[in-house]
Amino acid sequence: MVPTKRNNIPDAHLISRAAELIRAGRLVAFPTETVYGLGANALDAEAVRRIFEAKGRPLTSPLIVHVASVAAARELAARWPEEAEKLAGAFWPGPLTLVAPKSSRVPDIVTAGLPSVGLRMPAHPAALALLEAAGVPIAAPSANRFTKLSPTTAAHVREALGNQVDLILDGGACQVGIESTVLSFAGETPKILRPGMVSRTAIESVIGPVDVGGGAESPGQHPKHYSPRTPLLLGASPNPEGAPAPAGGRGYRLDFTTMPRDPHAYAEQLYRTLHDLDGLKYDWISVEMPPDTPEWAGVRDRLERAAAYQYDNHLDDNTI
Repeated sequence: MVPTKRNNIPDAHLISRAAELIRAGRLVAFPTETVYGLGANALDAEAVRRIFEAKGRPLTSPLIVHVASVAAARELAARWPEEAEKLAGAFWPGPLTLVAPKSSRVPDIVTAGLPSVGLRMPAHPAALALLEAAGVPIAAPSANRFTKLSPTTAAHVREALGNQVDLILDGGACQVGIESTVLSFAGETPKILRPGMVSRTAIESVIGPVDVGGGAESPGQHPKHYSPRTPLLLGASPNPEGAPAPAGGRGYRLDFTTMPRDPHAYAEQLYRTLHDLDGLKYDWISVEMPPDTPEWAGVRDRLERAAAYQYDNHLDDNTI
């Protein structure tokens, strides 16, 4: 169910009810500034298992743990580097996940058996209120089926997961619109594993040079991810060279006449626009790719993964 709300913030009694459910090992969908998350008590392995079951997510894909404070993040890390402290001070609460060696308090199911854990302090007031009321860290990927288009409204959650969620907190539309940047301290050099709206440029302004590249410690690394139901083509026509799509049909072009030229405004609108276009049942959506610059890296990553294997039916049935 989706409870009523005022001013896009759930009422205090709904936050309290959601916190009770989290402590009882149940699932709660809640808003963050990036996308809606499907949350469970991160310290309860059986509760976390329900996330994987509800999403159809493989146990090999780690989850991000949401915390109410930097101090709470330190408690879940076996080692908390000075650079992590600086970045948390600069960008938390906000759309940056920091991966650090995990403490023994974090169940292996949360991290897919890896020795590191992704930690984030979300910026949405409803998410912070839920974390404070629950009194436990909350593991939460995106509240949708695995690899599908991420939800940025409560209605998207309800459409994707239906009655598999014990409670959906409606906090309005997400303001960042795509999943967090993921930066790992698990290796010798800090590395961006997943780009987002905290750019490499912004990170390096705080801690100096970082590497860029994927890694198993981060969610969102599958080639096919963040995908609408409608085939998504990277190019200016319905049948660009090399694309396994039939020419013709009824389609829609996303370009800079229909989408903002500012990367933050584009990211905020991207998933909502793709959800809306899915509902209109086009035969294809084509996308003019944004510039290849650090500020656009998160948007480009989501578009490239959303378009991957769009015609490969064996990849059936995402993170925050």
